[in-house]
Amino acid sequence: MIKLHKSIAILAFPLLINCAGQNELGKKVEPAVITEQVGYDTDDPAIWINPQDASKSIIIGTDKDSNGGLYAFDLNGKIINKVPGLHRPNNVDLEYGFLLNGKKMDFAAVTERETNSVKLYSLPDLKEVGSFTVFDGEKERSPMGISIYKNPGTNEIFAIVGRKSGPADGYLWQYKLIEKEGKITGEVVRKFGKYSGLKEIESIAVDDELGYIYYSDEQFGVHRYYADPSKGNEELGVFGKGDFTSDVEGISIYATSATAGYILVSNQQKDTFNVYLRENPSKGRIAEIPVSTSESDGSEVTNVNLGPQFPKGIFVAMSNGKVFHIYDWRKIEERIKSQIKK
Repeated sequence: MIKLHKSIAILAFPLLINCAGQNELGKKVEPAVITEQVGYDTDDPAIWINPQDASKSIIIGTDKDSNGGLYAFDLNGKIINKVPGLHRPNNVDLEYGFLLNGKKMDFAAVTERETNSVKLYSLPDLKEVGSFTVFDGEKERSPMGISIYKNPGTNEIFAIVGRKSGPADGYLWQYKLIEKEGKITGEVVRKFGKYSGLKEIESIAVDDELGYIYYSDEQFGVHRYYADPSKGNEELGVFGKGDFTSDVEGISIYATSATAGYILVSNQQKDTFNVYLRENPSKGRIAEIPVSTSESDGSEVTNVNLGPQFPKGIFVAMSNGKVFHIYDWRKIEERIKSQIKK
């Protein structure tokens, strides 16, 4: 998702393809920081920007297990807080400025698969501030992917939620987040989204500024829809077909201006990230970035200056080994631009 403060998920790979379509070996981009290990299995990160001091921003990440949790890391990769005992938390996203009990607050939203619910936690302290069940009445529930959309015109906040399996149309449900009895809850406002039936849909990303939802249909491609429910449920396009070894996974959006930038999509089994133009992803892949991250499901990116170590932001990706990898965005950008020039 993109808010110049936050975005969504991605992966890594060792073979590069330039614009002429020629293959060439490329050295993997190495992370600046590897986080401390969680208990079981990292899955998806989000990045909370500290409004007082961006260098003290926090990475929020899930530990996917029946006795899993939600973790907070500093930019040195140290665990500084956690919520234990969650029942297979999958994806996480966050938002700023929700009005709860008369005060604005930031929050993280996490899908909890084994309870068919979304749980919400205040930031940066990770105190539970709400929850709601999802896909009520459906045979297939098991929520996985989640992305938060704030309508820039109305400031209404929505959660877009995906699941382990679902119908050929209406696979994703969109919930408006509201206050009820002093807690955050969600009410469903639409059901949308085509599904190929090939595997599953997990990664979801929202570009608030341009008003689009993207989601990975894992062995098919990346779908695009309007994020504002009032604009209807017509599919706007699919990109990335044929660009992936197998699974199409995490999606992250890096803004270089109000309308331009990059969409990075995980090529999970190849350990690379495919890169597309934010302003025109249908143009096709413009770069492929090999990184040290292994079998990454989820990732996140921010363009905010986080201090001298990360002046153009960071890219964070889940990796095998119970960790997240934190990359200096300048290293990723350098590879993108070198391939575009070719």
